[in-house]
Amino acid sequence: MTTDFGMSAARTDVLSQVLTLIRLRGELVYTTRLGQPWGLRFPAGPAHFHYVETGGAWVTPVDAPPMWIEAGDLVLLPLGKGHVIADAPDSPVEDVDAVAPGHFDRDRLILSHGGDGPTSQLVSGFFSFEGSPLPAVMSALPALIHVPKGEAGTPAWLAAISHFLVDEAQKPDPGSSLMISRLIDLLVIRTLRSWAGSEANRVGWLGGLAEERIGRVLSAMHADPFQRWTVETLAEVASMSRSIFAERFAAAVGEPPLRYLSRWRLTIAADMLRSGGLKVTEAAYRTGYSSDAAFSRAFKSHFGYAPSEAKALQTAV
Repeated sequence: MTTDFGMSAARTDVLSQVLTLIRLRGELVYTTRLGQPWGLRFPAGPAHFHYVETGGAWVTPVDAPPMWIEAGDLVLLPLGKGHVIADAPDSPVEDVDAVAPGHFDRDRLILSHGGDGPTSQLVSGFFSFEGSPLPAVMSALPALIHVPKGEAGTPAWLAAISHFLVDEAQKPDPGSSLMISRLIDLLVIRTLRSWAGSEANRVGWLGGLAEERIGRVLSAMHADPFQRWTVETLAEVASMSRSIFAERFAAAVGEPPLRYLSRWRLTIAADMLRSGGLKVTEAAYRTGYSSDAAFSRAFKSHFGYAPSEAKALQTAV
């Protein structure tokens, strides 16, 4: 194998491939109007985002420290473990479903809560990953991703997407549901790209993309996942020695290269099984397992359900 192949594979958009296969799906966007004092606890379930139009909020994910966000800031909570938003850390908090009848105006898509004090207004929404809970391939993500407005104000892409989201939500026309779903998809993808490109966030496969030679290897794996890769051939793509490559890959991505490759192959196999394009025996062969039983054990350990259940899960979504 030559480094020319590696350079060609580097052009493969790994982030797009991953998000395509895990089937990100935007579900709903709404305006959140909150008067001090206020506090809302969202249960575990879909992933959320909150964009602050006016005022501010403390956001506290489960098992993570609180963060203050203000006008022009966006937070993405991709793990779906539940979180709290409040005007102050000690404000009383009420459990709420985002679309609970007591707070949510379904006609105007507005969630109202709180007292008579100064108000904050957020554009909020949620999304999910089809077919299963958060896929293991996304385990590199933190509980909270923060996109601050910065010295120059809100990033142009964020201002544009949030504007169109609110416009579609407040003036629903034929096709608005699909438009909102696609806009949420775009918001999430753009946020992940910004987060992955930050020096402070170079962890997991997303962070590995930011390191040129490791990114080249990830791209090669994704361009031809069922090739019989070895650590040696992957090190060739990276133009490194075998030992240095294995060490650098594990440090950047968080796991050894062949383990990452095995998990990515299982993700592809799951997609093929859901679509009906592959039988379990074929999936086992394609992913390099010596038997259906060995493949089924690895698949269930990875996804939490058997390969034979993949099609039914897709139908149920």
